[in-house]
Amino acid sequence: MTDTKENILHTALRLFARDGYEAASVSDIAGELGMTKGALYKHYRNKRDIFDSIVERMYRIDGERAKQYELPEKTFDASPSAYRTAAVEKIRAFIEAQFLFLTEDEFARNFRKMLTLEQYRNPEMAELYQTCFARGPVSYMEDLFREMMEQGAWNTGDPKQLAIEFYAPFYLLISISDAAPDTNEAAKLLAEHVDRFIERNASPRECAQRKPKTEGA
Repeated sequence: MTDTKENILHTALRLFARDGYEAASVSDIAGELGMTKGALYKHYRNKRDIFDSIVERMYRIDGERAKQYELPEKTFDASPSAYRTAAVEKIRAFIEAQFLFLTEDEFARNFRKMLTLEQYRNPEMAELYQTCFARGPVSYMEDLFREMMEQGAWNTGDPKQLAIEFYAPFYLLISISDAAPDTNEAAKLLAEHVDRFIERNASPRECAQRKPKTEGA
């Protein structure tokens, strides 16, 4: 992507996060960049094209992160085998990386702010908010926990309830982080939550594998 096209994307998202998607116009975006609307249209067809590119960027980053931590990139129906090989420690690393991305990366922070504003005004935005930050992540983790139970890596329980218990502090700490000078304390609290959650729910077999070997063992 060219520097100009990238600048348009970031500037537009910043305005969407500040003023709302509906309120920010192509003229506003072009004016913020010191260019004409005609020059902007050489890179994006319209405001919706910019928005779609923003959403595509977020989905792509999420998929790349899941792949990096060897977790499923798609839904369970699309790729069930990937959910059956997920490791507890990979989930821990993934969720901590996801937290840092959503709280420290400017693009991700502005994406959250935009959807938080627009979910109350626009049904499509409300659905996107649910997919990205509420129902979607919970369903993803529910499928992971269910399959981990089947594989004996997770204690038997209600996977949906566990997914809710897992994610509730995650989003609470994101909210706290938004008002904090830095994210270190919130990130530390998240790590402690994940540790306790794993200790409570990982199977004895998995816990034994996680324990560091004592000297001479």
